[in-house]
Amino acid sequence: MEREQSCSALGGQSHPNHHQTLILKSIFFLDGYGEVLLTSNSDGLFWESVDSPETDGSDCLGIKLAPEAPAEVNFSDVYGVEFDNFGVIRKSKLAVAPSCILCDEYEMYRFKVYSFQRSKSQPAQWVLTTFTFGHKDQQTCQMWVNQIDASLVLQDERPKNLLVFVNPRSGKGIGSRTWEAVVPIFLRAKINTKVIVTERANHAFDVMASTSNKDLKMYDGIVAVGGDGFFNEILNGFLLSRHLAHYPPTPSDIIDCRQAEGNSTDHDSEFPAFHTWFRFGIIPAGSTDAIVMCSTGCRDPITSTLQIVLGKRVHLDIAQVVRWKKTPTSKFDPCVRYAASFAGYGFYGDVITESEKLRWMGPRRYDYAGTRVFLRHSSYEAEIAYVDTKSEDTNAKGKRVLCRSNCSICNTRPHLQHSHTGSSSRQDETRWLKSKGRFLSIGAAVISCRNEKAPDGLVADAHLSDGFLHLILIRDCHHALYLWHLTQLARKGGNPMDFKFVEHHKTTAFTFTSFGDQSVWNLDGELFEAHQLSAQVFRGLITLFASGPEV
Repeated sequence: MEREQSCSALGGQSHPNHHQTLILKSIFFLDGYGEVLLTSNSDGLFWESVDSPETDGSDCLGIKLAPEAPAEVNFSDVYGVEFDNFGVIRKSKLAVAPSCILCDEYEMYRFKVYSFQRSKSQPAQWVLTTFTFGHKDQQTCQMWVNQIDASLVLQDERPKNLLVFVNPRSGKGIGSRTWEAVVPIFLRAKINTKVIVTERANHAFDVMASTSNKDLKMYDGIVAVGGDGFFNEILNGFLLSRHLAHYPPTPSDIIDCRQAEGNSTDHDSEFPAFHTWFRFGIIPAGSTDAIVMCSTGCRDPITSTLQIVLGKRVHLDIAQVVRWKKTPTSKFDPCVRYAASFAGYGFYGDVITESEKLRWMGPRRYDYAGTRVFLRHSSYEAEIAYVDTKSEDTNAKGKRVLCRSNCSICNTRPHLQHSHTGSSSRQDETRWLKSKGRFLSIGAAVISCRNEKAPDGLVADAHLSDGFLHLILIRDCHHALYLWHLTQLARKGGNPMDFKFVEHHKTTAFTFTSFGDQSVWNLDGELFEAHQLSAQVFRGLITLFASGPEV
């Protein structure tokens, strides 16, 4: 029943700074497919059926057994390989049928190649795939394992050492279970992980803030297993002591810029040393997971883990938010925070405040809190000043262009830039516009903020790394109109901006001052009280282990 096996190794072109790459060819049994001629070169594995024309593609009991050939898997899509000792190899994907010769099983030495395929129903979701190859000779299998291992080492973008923070209380308390489910992927990818399971609020922040740069440089990046708020905690612990930059620009009649500039400088910053190689990963286990939705296209722990171990890379804008005064009677005391997805006031702040009292409910607390806040219909008086951006600075001259993997808009200009430095010379050139009144909500979206409640996000055409904030001002209006607006947010293909009481401004910086009763700000799910603040966006400030959203 078994054909004569053969194996050949041919010298291939050498890879720069690496040992010469061999081209291997062998006849194997591929589990679930049958006998194949397997070839390995510098790009990946390729195989084609060696079954005779009489049996290739034949059927058993009217069911086709053999898949179409040839097939392939690129090394860029392979995250691991291992020798699997001695075991069963099936010629077809079907269970053994005694009356069918083609459904034979063989016992032989095996090795497994771990990769992924895109889901047919959801292309953005990556599904684990394993290819098991069998051969009668153990040494042949081991030689192939060694060759594939050597090829995977050449994938330079992949991390070798990661610092992992797990929030066991994220979402429905699934943080630890989520991590345990993806650990085998990291093990097969041979990635060393130091895991810290947080025990209290701000635990991750304290660890990040107290970790020296020398210790941090031992890692290729940081992975957060949790939600947007947990990632915000890690991000602030990392940036606050390392990203030293000018405060956001402000209109001269709101804040004395000279006083503001004297408190921060972008000289001697420790951050550029990390920016070139250090990346952040998020494995979703939260209540909304908007950052993951926007950077991968789906809310799936397996997909996010695969993009981490394969070393994917996408740049992400970060908003710097500076609180000048906590209350109207507070002293001038700047406090800096960073946000990766959204900063919201009014409705958004009230919902997060209400939901904090209901953490025992899990993610359902947001629906309950949102309903209570909506029925209260509270509005707040405030003044917002924002930088007027020239039309040529906006995406595609006003056309709606969605952010996708390999986005041309996000890749057009250098990263680690922002439009204003806060200097007096640029301050004089900046044109500020103002909007004052009573607002149900004030939002500043760094990215589209897609989530299960808003499938297109707050701003459908916001980008991951274009250097802009989307300022969304919802003026006081009738209950029914506001409900209509929220309904449009919850509908795919809706147009929540198409209302007279909604203002949408694309900008690089803004300031905020409240009057009378105050709400709180919601920064990526974290509370932030402020009577007066300003914000600016830093383009591509950090890099994520992600590939960008796919259609």
